[in-house]
Amino acid sequence: MKTDMAHTIENVACTVCGCVCDDLRITVDGGRVTHAENACRLAEPWFLAQETRHPPTAEIDGRAVPLETALDRAADILRHSRSPLVYGLSRSSTEGQQAAVAIADRIGATIDTTASLGHAPAIVALQEAGESVCTLGEVKNRADLVIFWGSDPVESHPRHFERYSVDARGLFTPGGRADRTIVVADVRPTASSAAADIFLPIEPGRDFEALWTLRGLLRGLAPEAGAVVGAPIEMLTNLAQRMKACRFGVAFFGLGLSRGGHRTVEALLRLVTDLNDYTRFYARRMRVSGDVTGADSVLAWQTGYPFSVNLGRGYPRFNPGEFSAQDMLLRGEVDACLLVGSQGVRRFTPEAKESLRRIPTIVLDGPMVEPLLAPTVRITTAVYGFHLPGVVYRMDEVPIPLRAVLPTEYPSDGDVLQELMKRLGYRRAAT
Repeated sequence: MKTDMAHTIENVACTVCGCVCDDLRITVDGGRVTHAENACRLAEPWFLAQETRHPPTAEIDGRAVPLETALDRAADILRHSRSPLVYGLSRSSTEGQQAAVAIADRIGATIDTTASLGHAPAIVALQEAGESVCTLGEVKNRADLVIFWGSDPVESHPRHFERYSVDARGLFTPGGRADRTIVVADVRPTASSAAADIFLPIEPGRDFEALWTLRGLLRGLAPEAGAVVGAPIEMLTNLAQRMKACRFGVAFFGLGLSRGGHRTVEALLRLVTDLNDYTRFYARRMRVSGDVTGADSVLAWQTGYPFSVNLGRGYPRFNPGEFSAQDMLLRGEVDACLLVGSQGVRRFTPEAKESLRRIPTIVLDGPMVEPLLAPTVRITTAVYGFHLPGVVYRMDEVPIPLRAVLPTEYPSDGDVLQELMKRLGYRRAAT
């Protein structure tokens, strides 16, 4: 039931990107959002577009059916599957993610998140090298040197500068931008580099060499003449000095670095570890999707591993590549797929998408998500942070509570997965 009376909801958290800004003021009138104060250029159109599409709650092969019928068909698909895949989770909430892990456990599925096509190398790297981390609040209050490596937050995280890393005034940075030195390291100039104090141009594919050279320069070891160092040596020398001299430094790295492989990310993590012999220095991933961090966290506390987990033997096995969704689809090893949010499918290769089209698929998606494929069963679910409250994890693993803006008759993905569990012979998913 929707109210026609105009009203404003304070302190709404936005899940469009990993910043999860929680200071939005959303005005609702006539069952629609009419104004989204403090929303960035990514968030504002998302809020204003909500409630403009109202697909059926349940469909089978594109035909509207009662929800019970769709649940029966979905349960039948999973019951007869020998190698099911559960994928997505980055647009869900803790409740839905827990239910997804539980159903994967019960049916012996492989479960994977959108991280396997994103920051997977970074996750593998931190398992090798560890990581020195801090919260975004600490960055706001303390950081006097901020480095963005392989990331363009002006485009991908529009309010990151404002709220956390560049312009924000903190306890020990009362001058905001004036109290910080901003460095952008990338293979080409970006919108973020235009706003930085220093732009460090990296030769394409040479991030590892630049980072390893910085490790040597910290110890006073200059590279030999003619050595490949990945960036201008004078600039690397200057940056090494700045890193050692700062009070509190942080390196935010994005997919531009992660795509170089886990050894490249490991080089950054080891550089940060070295820097802590001289000062306080930290590294943080620039997570893109709203709750991909939560998906990692929930999967890790439920199975011990953050993504690409196989539960077919009755216990969790972790092996990126072998148990990554796209790779399994390319090898034809999946005979049914449950997508808890299908947006991540956009990043699959054409061959993986074609493999997905050949098998029965069950899709749980919000009403505003345009179908990316013709699923066997589609169930439209409520949107956390708009229709329902919940909890998501910000990019720095800090849990942020969500508020409901407008009610809906659509079920949550957690409720749908619990109902599927009952039809598969289990009374309740473990949490």
